[in-house]
Amino acid sequence: MKDKLIEILADYKNVPASEIKTDAPFTELGLDSLDVAELVMQIEDELGVTLEMSVQYNTIDKLVAYIEENA
Repeated sequence: MKDKLIEILADYKNVPASEIKTDAPFTELGLDSLDVAELVMQIEDELGVTLEMSVQYNTIDKLVAYIEENA
């Protein structure tokens, strides 16, 4: 799961996956609120999950935990 999310984010940012720090807030990765919304839609499409926008998962690690708890 984590590797797939890293891949999605790296593709979205057009950077190597090795540059994605899973514990860094999305804002530190250069994402604004519009980027996060677009990324959430892409993750939902690719993984077949539904993510609540009101939930605070601002890192890859928190997003993985949320998906695993709610899948």
